[in-house]
Amino acid sequence: MKERKENKQKLISENLGLVHSCANKFRGRGTDYDDLFQAGCVGLIKAADNFDESRGFAFSTYAVPVILGEIRRIFRDCGPVKIGRTLKERSRAALKVKEELSVKLGREATISELANELGVDISQAAQLITVSMPTVSLTSCFEDRDEQQFDIPTESHEQEVSDKLALRAVLDSLEEKDRTLIELRYFGGLTQAKTADRLGMSQVQVSRREKAILSKMRESMI
Repeated sequence: MKERKENKQKLISENLGLVHSCANKFRGRGTDYDDLFQAGCVGLIKAADNFDESRGFAFSTYAVPVILGEIRRIFRDCGPVKIGRTLKERSRAALKVKEELSVKLGREATISELANELGVDISQAAQLITVSMPTVSLTSCFEDRDEQQFDIPTESHEQEVSDKLALRAVLDSLEEKDRTLIELRYFGGLTQAKTADRLGMSQVQVSRREKAILSKMRESMI
């Protein structure tokens, strides 16, 4: 028991860099880095608790998707876009300055005037003001129109790379026969019948095993 606890602590202390690496992928998405790092540490601890070195793969291979899953949980659980505490406080202060400046000028202060008053560039001033604006539905209805659609940015290439790395890590953590099954079905494009022939299984066995593996993979990547 003592040895297991010591091994767990060693895994955690030696792999905090993984948490920083994963958390950095989510910078600039409206959540404080400290919150991202804390969630990542929860994932690291879970990975250390459940890691089985007898499976023959590296701890980092197992830990990365678990860490990413805990960080993504922040965005999934909070519903609408979550704004970090520090950014909220700066936004409130900026709005107060904007109100005072508007009273002083006798009109609505412009973003450039606000930026000059705050000593920041225009883009930062605009961000501070928009942070406090209510979120807008992607599809909003108006009296004069039946419907208006809003364009949204596509997911960054960095996120795509992150997802592929997580998928590769989950695949590597599977037992060899399970990994081969998934690779034949989804990378090789084989039917369940042909996959069954390759693996010496029946089609029914392949179907059941495939469902179980995919369920396990989804849980690892949540």
